Amino acid sequence: RPSRSSHDSTMADDEEYVAKTVKDVCPHLFTKAYSAHLKKTDKIELPSWVDIVKTGVHKEQAPYDPDWFYTRAASMARQIYLHKGLGVGAFKRKYGGRKPRGTCTEHFTTSSGSIARHVLKQLESAGIVEMNEEGTGRKISEVGQRDLDVIAGSLPSAKAIVPDA
Repeated sequence: RPSRSSHDSTMADDEEYVAKTVKDVCPHLFTKAYSAHLKKTDKIELPSWVDIVKTGVHKEQAPYDPDWFYTRAASMARQIYLHKGLGVGAFKRKYGGRKPRGTCTEHFTTSSGSIARHVLKQLESAGIVEMNEEGTGRKISEVGQRDLDVIAGSLPSAKAIVPDA
């Protein structure tokens, strides 16, 4: 067996490991941090209907969180980072849910397409995502990837949060 170099031994230590990408950090912490970043930098413009709209037909009320639009944008940016080629239809399915129908069986319904479309347009105008070359959906841009990695680098890694992982 070849011996380990000094570089390999430092990478094996969990204490010295620094999260570099979005894949290395806790999704919940990343979404909270990136939504706060989007709100602070004014990269996304809120629509006028943001306080009265429901997020889907399976919901009864609008979201309670006043910053829900930034959270949705951060979550969608993270999903595009992880899986390129996602479009409005994919996000309608991802954020959909079960619609209760009284005594009848519940059925899955998709979320609002206009919210997904508006968030994608805002992320595209901010330069975070761009159209995919294959013609399907969006992909993360170089500026957006750097932006997301900088935010992820400031967060603790998932191994630091859950030591058994």
